[in-house]
Amino acid sequence: MSLDKSVNTPLYVQLCEEIKENIIKENLKEEEKLPSIRSLARELNINNITVINAYKLLEKEGYVYSKGGSGTYVRSIGKNLEYKYYSEKEIDLMSSGILTLSKNSINFANISPNPELFPVKEFKEAIIEVLDREKGNAFVYPEINGYEPLRESISSFLKENYKIDVEKNQIQITSGGQQGIDIVTKTLIYPGDYVFVENPTYQSAIDNFKWRGANILDIPINENGIDIDTLKKRAKEYRPKLLYVMPNYQSPTTYSYSEKIKEELVKCAYEYNFYILEDDFLSDLTYQGEKRIPLKAIDKHDQIIYIKTFSKIFMPGIRMGFLTIPKRLSKGIIRAKHITDISSSGFIQKSFDLYLRKGLWKNHMENIMKIYKKKYKLMLKEITNLKKYGVSFFDPKGGLSFWLKLPAGVNSIDMYNECAKNNVIIVPGDIFFIDKNIDTNYIRLSFGDVDDEYIIKGMRTIENFLIQQIKEKNQYIPLV
Repeated sequence: MSLDKSVNTPLYVQLCEEIKENIIKENLKEEEKLPSIRSLARELNINNITVINAYKLLEKEGYVYSKGGSGTYVRSIGKNLEYKYYSEKEIDLMSSGILTLSKNSINFANISPNPELFPVKEFKEAIIEVLDREKGNAFVYPEINGYEPLRESISSFLKENYKIDVEKNQIQITSGGQQGIDIVTKTLIYPGDYVFVENPTYQSAIDNFKWRGANILDIPINENGIDIDTLKKRAKEYRPKLLYVMPNYQSPTTYSYSEKIKEELVKCAYEYNFYILEDDFLSDLTYQGEKRIPLKAIDKHDQIIYIKTFSKIFMPGIRMGFLTIPKRLSKGIIRAKHITDISSSGFIQKSFDLYLRKGLWKNHMENIMKIYKKKYKLMLKEITNLKKYGVSFFDPKGGLSFWLKLPAGVNSIDMYNECAKNNVIIVPGDIFFIDKNIDTNYIRLSFGDVDDEYIIKGMRTIENFLIQQIKEKNQYIPLV
Protein backbone atom coordinates (compact mmCIF):
# COMPACT_ATOMS: atom_id res chain seq x y z
CA MET A 1 0.00 0.00 0.00
CA SER A 2 1.17 3.51 -0.80
CA LEU A 3 -0.14 6.86 0.46
CA ASP A 4 0.35 10.22 -1.22
CA LYS A 5 0.96 13.06 1.25
CA SER A 6 0.96 15.66 -1.53
CA VAL A 7 -2.78 15.40 -2.30
CA ASN A 8 -5.69 16.93 -0.39
CA THR A 9 -7.33 13.60 0.48
CA PRO A 10 -6.68 12.82 4.19
CA LEU A 11 -4.22 9.99 4.78
CA TYR A 12 -6.70 7.98 6.82
CA VAL A 13 -9.20 8.11 3.92
CA GLN A 14 -6.50 7.03 1.46
CA LEU A 15 -5.56 4.13 3.75
CA CYS A 16 -9.20 3.14 4.18
CA GLU A 17 -9.72 3.04 0.41
CA GLU A 18 -6.50 1.06 -0.16
CA ILE A 19 -7.56 -1.61 2.34
CA LYS A 20 -11.12 -1.63 0.99
CA GLU A 21 -9.86 -2.23 -2.56
CA ASN A 22 -7.73 -5.14 -1.31
CA ILE A 23 -10.79 -6.61 0.43
CA ILE A 24 -12.94 -6.28 -2.71
CA LYS A 25 -10.21 -7.85 -4.87
CA GLU A 26 -9.85 -10.57 -2.20
CA ASN A 27 -6.19 -9.85 -1.63
CA LEU A 28 -7.42 -9.73 1.95
CA LYS A 29 -9.69 -12.72 2.66
CA GLU A 30 -12.79 -12.92 4.82
CA GLU A 31 -11.91 -13.29 8.53
CA GLU A 32 -8.28 -12.40 7.82
CA LYS A 33 -6.67 -10.30 10.53
CA LEU A 34 -5.45 -6.84 9.51
CA PRO A 35 -1.98 -5.69 10.59
CA SER A 36 -1.80 -4.22 14.08
CA ILE A 37 -2.11 -0.45 14.34
CA ARG A 38 1.52 0.02 15.41
CA SER A 39 3.03 -2.29 12.80
CA LEU A 40 1.07 -0.75 9.91
CA ALA A 41 1.84 2.79 11.08
CA ARG A 42 5.55 1.88 11.27
CA GLU A 43 5.52 0.22 7.86
CA LEU A 44 3.85 3.21 6.16
CA ASN A 45 5.68 5.83 8.23
CA ILE A 46 2.46 7.42 9.48
CA ASN A 47 0.89 8.25 12.84
CA ASN A 48 -0.95 5.57 14.84
CA ILE A 49 -4.04 7.83 14.88
CA THR A 50 -4.15 7.70 11.06
CA VAL A 51 -4.43 3.91 11.14
CA ILE A 52 -7.00 4.02 13.96
CA ASN A 53 -9.21 6.43 11.98
CA ALA A 54 -8.88 4.32 8.82
CA TYR A 55 -9.91 1.16 10.70
CA LYS A 56 -12.85 2.99 12.29
CA LEU A 57 -14.04 4.17 8.86
CA LEU A 58 -13.73 0.66 7.45
CA GLU A 59 -15.76 -0.68 10.36
CA LYS A 60 -18.41 2.01 9.92
CA GLU A 61 -18.78 1.09 6.25
CA GLY A 62 -19.06 -2.60 7.13
CA TYR A 63 -15.82 -3.98 5.69
CA VAL A 64 -14.14 -5.00 8.96
CA TYR A 65 -14.97 -5.66 12.60
CA SER A 66 -12.90 -5.51 15.77
CA LYS A 67 -12.41 -8.09 18.50
CA GLY A 68 -11.52 -6.63 21.88
CA GLY A 69 -7.91 -7.49 22.72
CA SER A 70 -7.47 -9.47 19.50
CA GLY A 71 -7.41 -7.02 16.60
CA THR A 72 -9.33 -6.02 13.46
CA TYR A 73 -10.63 -8.59 10.96
CA VAL A 74 -12.12 -8.59 7.46
CA ARG A 75 -15.83 -9.03 7.89
CA SER A 76 -17.47 -12.16 6.55
CA ILE A 77 -20.15 -11.44 3.95
CA GLY A 78 -22.58 -13.49 6.02
CA LYS A 79 -22.41 -11.26 9.12
CA ASN A 80 -24.85 -8.47 9.93
CA LEU A 81 -23.52 -5.12 8.85
CA GLU A 82 -24.01 -1.59 10.09
CA TYR A 83 -23.66 1.04 7.40
CA LYS A 84 -24.38 4.62 6.52
CA TYR A 85 -25.63 5.60 3.09
CA TYR A 86 -28.14 8.08 1.83
CA SER A 87 -31.48 6.67 0.82
CA GLU A 88 -33.11 7.66 -2.47
CA LYS A 89 -35.63 9.77 -0.56
CA GLU A 90 -32.88 11.65 1.30
CA ILE A 91 -30.96 12.30 -1.91
CA ASP A 92 -34.08 13.52 -3.70
CA LEU A 93 -34.93 15.87 -0.83
CA MET A 94 -31.41 17.26 -0.82
CA SER A 95 -31.18 17.82 -4.55
CA SER A 96 -34.59 18.46 -6.07
CA GLY A 97 -35.71 21.67 -4.40
CA ILE A 98 -39.28 20.87 -5.45
CA LEU A 99 -42.07 22.31 -3.31
CA THR A 100 -44.30 20.16 -1.15
CA LEU A 101 -47.41 19.62 -3.25
CA SER A 102 -50.99 20.35 -2.31
CA LYS A 103 -53.80 18.03 -3.37
CA ASN A 104 -54.90 20.52 -6.01
CA SER A 105 -51.48 20.91 -7.62
CA ILE A 106 -50.90 20.20 -11.29
CA ASN A 107 -47.67 18.25 -11.11
CA PHE A 108 -45.48 18.64 -14.21
CA ALA A 109 -42.44 17.76 -12.07
CA ASN A 110 -43.17 14.10 -11.35
CA ILE A 111 -41.94 11.49 -13.86
CA SER A 112 -43.58 8.60 -11.98
CA PRO A 113 -46.88 7.20 -13.30
CA ASN A 114 -50.31 8.14 -12.04
CA PRO A 115 -51.38 5.69 -9.27
CA GLU A 116 -54.57 5.03 -11.22
CA LEU A 117 -52.43 3.22 -13.81
CA PHE A 118 -50.91 0.80 -11.29
CA PRO A 119 -51.85 -2.84 -12.09
CA VAL A 120 -53.07 -3.37 -8.52
CA LYS A 121 -55.52 -6.19 -9.23
CA GLU A 122 -53.06 -8.31 -11.23
CA PHE A 123 -50.16 -7.78 -8.82
CA LYS A 124 -52.43 -8.54 -5.86
CA GLU A 125 -53.25 -11.91 -7.43
CA ALA A 126 -49.53 -12.65 -7.83
CA ILE A 127 -48.93 -11.72 -4.18
CA ILE A 128 -51.71 -14.00 -2.96
CA GLU A 129 -50.46 -16.88 -5.09
CA VAL A 130 -46.94 -16.51 -3.67
CA LEU A 131 -48.30 -16.46 -0.11
CA ASP A 132 -50.42 -19.56 -0.73
CA ARG A 133 -47.51 -21.34 -2.39
CA GLU A 134 -44.70 -20.50 0.01
CA LYS A 135 -46.39 -19.64 3.31
CA GLY A 136 -43.72 -18.27 5.71
CA ASN A 137 -40.93 -19.05 3.25
CA ALA A 138 -42.13 -16.08 1.21
CA PHE A 139 -40.38 -13.82 3.73
CA VAL A 140 -36.96 -15.43 4.11
CA TYR A 141 -33.86 -13.69 2.78
CA PRO A 142 -33.14 -14.51 -0.88
CA GLU A 143 -29.64 -14.72 -2.29
CA ILE A 144 -27.68 -11.45 -2.06
CA ASN A 145 -27.73 -11.04 -5.83
CA GLY A 146 -31.47 -11.77 -5.95
CA TYR A 147 -34.09 -14.50 -6.18
CA GLU A 148 -32.73 -16.92 -8.76
CA PRO A 149 -35.98 -17.52 -10.71
CA LEU A 150 -36.44 -13.75 -11.02
CA ARG A 151 -32.91 -13.38 -12.36
CA GLU A 152 -33.75 -16.09 -14.89
CA SER A 153 -36.91 -14.22 -15.86
CA ILE A 154 -35.03 -10.95 -16.28
CA SER A 155 -32.32 -12.65 -18.34
CA SER A 156 -34.99 -13.92 -20.75
CA PHE A 157 -36.79 -10.54 -20.61
CA LEU A 158 -33.62 -8.73 -21.68
CA LYS A 159 -32.93 -11.05 -24.59
CA GLU A 160 -36.49 -10.89 -25.87
CA ASN A 161 -37.08 -7.16 -25.49
CA TYR A 162 -33.71 -5.43 -25.65
CA LYS A 163 -31.32 -7.81 -27.46
CA ILE A 164 -29.14 -7.94 -24.33
CA ASP A 165 -27.56 -11.33 -23.75
CA VAL A 166 -26.49 -11.77 -20.12
CA GLU A 167 -26.58 -14.83 -17.89
CA LYS A 168 -28.69 -14.93 -14.73
CA ASN A 169 -25.52 -14.80 -12.61
CA GLN A 170 -24.66 -11.45 -14.20
CA ILE A 171 -27.84 -9.88 -12.84
CA GLN A 172 -28.04 -8.13 -9.47
CA ILE A 173 -31.48 -7.30 -8.12
CA THR A 174 -31.64 -3.85 -6.50
CA SER A 175 -34.13 -1.84 -4.49
CA GLY A 176 -34.74 0.59 -7.33
CA GLY A 177 -32.52 2.32 -9.86
CA GLN A 178 -31.02 4.78 -7.38
CA GLN A 179 -29.64 1.93 -5.29
CA GLY A 180 -28.11 0.49 -8.43
CA ILE A 181 -26.13 3.70 -8.94
CA ASP A 182 -25.14 3.64 -5.26
CA ILE A 183 -23.87 0.05 -5.44
CA VAL A 184 -21.83 0.66 -8.59
CA THR A 185 -20.36 3.79 -7.05
CA LYS A 186 -19.35 1.95 -3.88
CA THR A 187 -17.71 -0.77 -5.96
CA LEU A 188 -15.79 1.36 -8.44
CA ILE A 189 -15.22 4.88 -7.17
CA TYR A 190 -12.56 6.00 -4.72
CA PRO A 191 -11.65 9.54 -3.62
CA GLY A 192 -9.90 11.35 -6.43
CA ASP A 193 -11.22 9.10 -9.23
CA TYR A 194 -12.67 10.85 -12.26
CA VAL A 195 -16.30 10.30 -13.23
CA PHE A 196 -17.67 11.75 -16.46
CA VAL A 197 -21.33 12.70 -16.81
CA GLU A 198 -23.60 14.20 -19.43
CA ASN A 199 -24.41 17.86 -18.90
CA PRO A 200 -27.20 18.45 -17.95
CA THR A 201 -27.98 15.23 -16.08
CA TYR A 202 -29.71 13.49 -13.15
CA GLN A 203 -28.73 15.35 -9.99
CA SER A 204 -29.06 12.41 -7.57
CA ALA A 205 -26.38 10.52 -9.51
CA ILE A 206 -24.08 13.52 -9.13
CA ASP A 207 -24.69 13.52 -5.38
CA ASN A 208 -23.75 9.85 -5.24
CA PHE A 209 -20.45 10.40 -7.05
CA LYS A 210 -19.63 13.43 -4.87
CA TRP A 211 -20.34 11.42 -1.73
CA ARG A 212 -17.59 9.00 -2.78
CA GLY A 213 -15.12 11.83 -3.29
CA ALA A 214 -15.03 11.64 -7.09
CA ASN A 215 -13.84 14.39 -9.39
CA ILE A 216 -16.78 15.03 -11.72
CA LEU A 217 -16.28 16.32 -15.26
CA ASP A 218 -19.19 17.12 -17.55
CA ILE A 219 -19.42 16.25 -21.23
CA PRO A 220 -21.92 18.26 -23.33
CA ILE A 221 -24.72 16.50 -25.18
CA ASN A 222 -26.81 17.45 -28.19
CA GLU A 223 -29.79 15.98 -30.00
CA ASN A 224 -27.67 13.09 -31.36
CA GLY A 225 -26.06 12.23 -28.03
CA ILE A 226 -22.89 12.87 -26.11
CA ASP A 227 -20.10 14.95 -27.71
CA ILE A 228 -17.66 12.20 -28.69
CA ASP A 229 -14.79 14.56 -29.59
CA THR A 230 -14.90 16.23 -26.18
CA LEU A 231 -15.22 12.84 -24.50
CA LYS A 232 -12.13 11.44 -26.23
CA LYS A 233 -10.08 14.54 -25.47
CA ARG A 234 -10.94 14.48 -21.77
CA ALA A 235 -10.67 10.69 -21.48
CA LYS A 236 -7.12 10.85 -22.84
CA GLU A 237 -6.21 13.55 -20.30
CA TYR A 238 -8.05 12.38 -17.17
CA ARG A 239 -8.49 8.61 -17.62
CA PRO A 240 -11.96 8.34 -16.00
CA LYS A 241 -13.07 5.31 -14.02
CA LEU A 242 -16.72 5.68 -15.06
CA LEU A 243 -19.04 7.46 -17.49
CA TYR A 244 -22.69 7.86 -16.46
CA VAL A 245 -25.17 8.17 -19.36
CA MET A 246 -28.85 7.86 -20.28
CA PRO A 247 -28.76 7.07 -24.02
CA ASN A 248 -32.54 6.83 -24.50
CA TYR A 249 -34.84 9.72 -23.54
CA GLN A 250 -32.11 11.29 -21.44
CA SER A 251 -33.17 13.21 -18.35
CA PRO A 252 -33.73 16.10 -18.53
CA THR A 253 -33.12 16.82 -22.24
CA THR A 254 -35.16 13.82 -23.57
CA TYR A 255 -32.49 13.35 -26.28
CA SER A 256 -31.75 9.85 -27.61
CA TYR A 257 -28.35 8.81 -28.95
CA SER A 258 -27.97 8.03 -32.62
CA GLU A 259 -26.72 4.56 -33.53
CA LYS A 260 -23.45 6.08 -34.76
CA ILE A 261 -22.82 7.84 -31.45
CA LYS A 262 -23.64 4.64 -29.54
CA GLU A 263 -21.08 2.66 -31.54
CA GLU A 264 -18.39 5.32 -31.12
CA LEU A 265 -19.10 5.55 -27.40
CA VAL A 266 -18.61 1.81 -26.88
CA LYS A 267 -15.33 1.94 -28.82
CA CYS A 268 -14.17 4.90 -26.75
CA ALA A 269 -14.86 3.06 -23.47
CA TYR A 270 -12.77 0.12 -24.64
CA GLU A 271 -9.96 2.30 -25.97
CA TYR A 272 -9.60 4.35 -22.77
CA ASN A 273 -10.55 1.53 -20.41
CA PHE A 274 -13.45 3.04 -18.48
CA TYR A 275 -16.83 1.59 -17.54
CA ILE A 276 -20.12 3.00 -18.80
CA LEU A 277 -23.01 3.12 -16.37
CA GLU A 278 -26.13 3.07 -18.56
CA ASP A 279 -29.28 4.23 -16.78
CA ASP A 280 -32.37 3.02 -18.64
CA PHE A 281 -35.71 3.94 -17.14
CA LEU A 282 -37.90 4.94 -20.09
CA SER A 283 -36.70 3.25 -23.29
CA ASP A 284 -39.91 1.16 -23.31
CA LEU A 285 -42.05 4.25 -23.98
CA THR A 286 -41.55 4.89 -27.69
CA TYR A 287 -44.55 6.48 -29.43
CA GLN A 288 -43.18 6.97 -32.94
CA GLY A 289 -40.75 4.86 -34.93
CA GLU A 290 -38.89 1.73 -33.83
CA LYS A 291 -38.33 0.88 -30.18
CA ARG A 292 -34.99 2.16 -28.93
CA ILE A 293 -32.36 -0.43 -28.05
CA PRO A 294 -30.04 0.08 -25.05
CA LEU A 295 -26.32 0.70 -25.41
CA LYS A 296 -25.69 -2.56 -23.57
CA ALA A 297 -27.03 -4.49 -26.57
CA ILE A 298 -23.88 -3.64 -28.57
CA ASP A 299 -21.40 -4.10 -25.71
CA LYS A 300 -18.79 -6.59 -26.96
CA HIS A 301 -16.19 -6.04 -24.23
CA ASP A 302 -18.31 -6.18 -21.04
CA GLN A 303 -17.59 -2.50 -20.38
CA ILE A 304 -21.20 -1.45 -19.75
CA ILE A 305 -23.13 -1.77 -16.51
CA TYR A 306 -26.81 -1.60 -17.41
CA ILE A 307 -29.27 -0.34 -14.78
CA LYS A 308 -33.01 -0.57 -15.17
CA THR A 309 -35.81 0.29 -12.78
CA PHE A 310 -39.44 -0.70 -13.13
CA SER A 311 -40.54 2.20 -10.92
CA LYS A 312 -41.34 4.68 -13.67
CA ILE A 313 -43.60 2.32 -15.61
CA PHE A 314 -44.91 -0.05 -12.95
CA MET A 315 -45.30 0.83 -9.25
CA PRO A 316 -42.64 3.06 -7.65
CA GLY A 317 -43.29 1.80 -4.13
CA ILE A 318 -42.19 -1.78 -4.80
CA ARG A 319 -38.61 -0.49 -5.30
CA MET A 320 -37.74 -3.05 -7.96
CA GLY A 321 -34.77 -2.73 -10.27
CA PHE A 322 -31.65 -4.55 -11.41
CA LEU A 323 -28.23 -4.08 -12.92
CA THR A 324 -26.05 -6.25 -15.13
CA ILE A 325 -22.61 -7.09 -13.75
CA PRO A 326 -19.39 -7.28 -15.79
CA LYS A 327 -17.88 -10.59 -14.72
CA ARG A 328 -14.71 -9.01 -13.36
CA LEU A 329 -16.80 -6.85 -11.00
CA SER A 330 -19.06 -9.59 -9.71
CA LYS A 331 -17.57 -10.02 -6.22
CA GLY A 332 -17.31 -6.30 -5.59
CA ILE A 333 -20.90 -5.63 -6.66
CA ILE A 334 -22.28 -8.42 -4.47
CA ARG A 335 -20.30 -7.24 -1.47
CA ALA A 336 -21.45 -3.62 -1.98
CA LYS A 337 -25.07 -4.78 -2.22
CA HIS A 338 -24.76 -6.77 1.00
CA ILE A 339 -23.19 -3.82 2.80
CA THR A 340 -26.04 -1.61 1.61
CA ASP A 341 -29.08 -3.63 2.72
CA ILE A 342 -28.16 -7.36 2.74
CA SER A 343 -30.74 -8.10 0.02
CA SER A 344 -33.88 -6.68 -1.59
CA SER A 345 -37.27 -7.95 -0.43
CA GLY A 346 -37.57 -11.64 -1.29
CA PHE A 347 -41.36 -11.48 -1.07
CA ILE A 348 -41.58 -8.68 -3.64
CA GLN A 349 -39.06 -10.42 -5.88
CA LYS A 350 -41.06 -13.66 -5.87
CA SER A 351 -44.29 -11.79 -6.58
CA PHE A 352 -42.75 -9.82 -9.42
CA ASP A 353 -41.20 -12.97 -10.89
CA LEU A 354 -44.64 -14.59 -10.99
CA TYR A 355 -46.07 -11.43 -12.54
CA LEU A 356 -43.47 -11.62 -15.33
CA ARG A 357 -43.91 -15.36 -15.91
CA LYS A 358 -47.66 -14.99 -16.30
CA GLY A 359 -47.12 -12.48 -19.12
CA LEU A 360 -48.90 -9.72 -17.18
CA TRP A 361 -46.08 -7.26 -17.80
CA LYS A 362 -46.79 -7.28 -21.52
CA ASN A 363 -50.49 -6.56 -20.90
CA HIS A 364 -49.59 -3.70 -18.56
CA MET A 365 -47.22 -2.15 -21.10
CA GLU A 366 -49.83 -2.32 -23.86
CA ASN A 367 -52.30 -0.56 -21.60
CA ILE A 368 -50.08 2.29 -20.43
CA MET A 369 -48.60 2.82 -23.91
CA LYS A 370 -52.06 3.74 -25.21
CA ILE A 371 -52.61 6.16 -22.33
CA TYR A 372 -49.17 7.75 -22.43
CA LYS A 373 -49.20 8.12 -26.21
CA LYS A 374 -52.44 10.08 -25.94
CA LYS A 375 -50.97 12.31 -23.22
CA TYR A 376 -47.78 12.78 -25.25
CA LYS A 377 -49.76 13.98 -28.30
CA LEU A 378 -51.81 16.38 -26.17
CA MET A 379 -48.68 17.75 -24.48
CA LEU A 380 -46.94 18.11 -27.85
CA LYS A 381 -49.88 20.12 -29.17
CA GLU A 382 -49.92 22.41 -26.14
CA ILE A 383 -46.16 23.00 -26.19
CA THR A 384 -46.17 23.65 -29.93
CA ASN A 385 -48.66 26.43 -29.19
CA LEU A 386 -45.97 28.15 -27.11
CA LYS A 387 -43.56 28.51 -30.05
CA LYS A 388 -45.23 31.80 -30.99
CA TYR A 389 -43.93 33.24 -27.70
CA GLY A 390 -40.35 32.29 -28.51
CA VAL A 391 -40.31 28.91 -26.76
CA SER A 392 -38.28 26.19 -28.48
CA PHE A 393 -38.22 22.49 -27.67
CA PHE A 394 -37.10 19.07 -28.80
CA ASP A 395 -39.70 16.45 -29.76
CA PRO A 396 -38.48 13.23 -28.09
CA LYS A 397 -41.10 10.94 -29.67
CA GLY A 398 -41.09 8.96 -26.45
CA GLY A 399 -40.58 9.08 -22.69
CA LEU A 400 -42.61 11.11 -20.22
CA SER A 401 -41.16 14.63 -20.49
CA PHE A 402 -40.43 17.63 -22.69
CA TRP A 403 -37.39 19.92 -22.40
CA LEU A 404 -38.23 23.54 -23.19
CA LYS A 405 -35.97 26.51 -23.79
CA LEU A 406 -37.65 29.75 -22.74
CA PRO A 407 -37.32 33.00 -24.69
CA ALA A 408 -34.29 35.19 -24.01
CA GLY A 409 -34.79 37.21 -20.86
CA VAL A 410 -37.37 34.84 -19.34
CA ASN A 411 -35.94 33.27 -16.19
CA SER A 412 -36.84 29.67 -15.36
CA ILE A 413 -36.79 30.30 -11.59
CA ASP A 414 -39.22 33.21 -11.99
CA MET A 415 -41.52 30.94 -13.99
CA TYR A 416 -41.16 28.18 -11.38
CA ASN A 417 -42.13 30.53 -8.56
CA GLU A 418 -45.03 32.12 -10.41
CA CYS A 419 -46.44 28.77 -11.52
CA ALA A 420 -46.13 27.44 -7.95
CA LYS A 421 -48.32 30.30 -6.72
CA ASN A 422 -50.98 28.96 -9.09
CA ASN A 423 -50.51 25.33 -7.98
CA VAL A 424 -48.64 24.34 -11.14
CA ILE A 425 -45.31 22.63 -10.40
CA ILE A 426 -42.56 22.62 -13.04
CA VAL A 427 -38.85 21.81 -12.81
CA PRO A 428 -36.42 24.67 -13.54
CA GLY A 429 -33.54 23.47 -15.66
CA ASP A 430 -30.89 24.90 -13.33
CA ILE A 431 -30.92 21.86 -11.01
CA PHE A 432 -29.77 19.53 -13.81
CA PHE A 433 -26.63 21.45 -14.79
CA ILE A 434 -23.25 20.77 -13.21
CA ASP A 435 -22.34 24.44 -12.86
CA LYS A 436 -25.00 25.94 -10.57
CA ASN A 437 -23.75 29.48 -11.19
CA ILE A 438 -24.76 29.64 -14.83
CA ASP A 439 -28.02 31.32 -15.84
CA THR A 440 -30.22 28.84 -17.68
CA ASN A 441 -33.66 29.37 -19.13
CA TYR A 442 -34.75 25.76 -19.53
CA ILE A 443 -37.64 23.93 -17.87
CA ARG A 444 -38.69 20.29 -17.85
CA LEU A 445 -42.35 19.38 -18.09
CA SER A 446 -43.48 15.81 -17.39
CA PHE A 447 -46.94 14.52 -18.20
CA GLY A 448 -46.97 11.02 -16.66
CA ASP A 449 -48.90 12.00 -13.52
CA VAL A 450 -51.28 14.61 -14.99
CA ASP A 451 -54.81 13.99 -16.28
CA ASP A 452 -55.61 15.33 -19.74
CA GLU A 453 -57.82 18.23 -18.62
CA TYR A 454 -55.17 19.35 -16.13
CA ILE A 455 -52.49 19.23 -18.81
CA ILE A 456 -54.49 21.87 -20.70
CA LYS A 457 -55.17 23.90 -17.52
CA GLY A 458 -51.53 23.82 -16.45
CA MET A 459 -50.29 24.84 -19.86
CA ARG A 460 -52.63 27.86 -19.78
CA THR A 461 -50.89 28.98 -16.59
CA ILE A 462 -47.50 28.71 -18.31
CA GLU A 463 -48.82 30.57 -21.37
CA ASN A 464 -50.24 33.37 -19.22
CA PHE A 465 -46.87 33.80 -17.53
CA LEU A 466 -45.16 34.13 -20.91
CA ILE A 467 -47.72 36.69 -22.09
CA GLN A 468 -47.20 38.73 -18.93
CA GLN A 469 -43.42 38.60 -19.37
CA ILE A 470 -43.74 39.87 -22.93
CA LYS A 471 -46.04 42.72 -21.85
CA GLU A 472 -43.62 43.80 -19.12
CA LYS A 473 -40.80 43.96 -21.64
CA ASN A 474 -42.97 45.87 -24.15
CA GLN A 475 -42.41 43.19 -26.75
CA TYR A 476 -44.71 42.23 -29.58
CA ILE A 477 -47.46 39.82 -28.55
CA PRO A 478 -48.43 37.47 -31.40
CA LEU A 479 -52.06 36.98 -32.28
CA VAL A 480 -53.52 33.87 -30.66
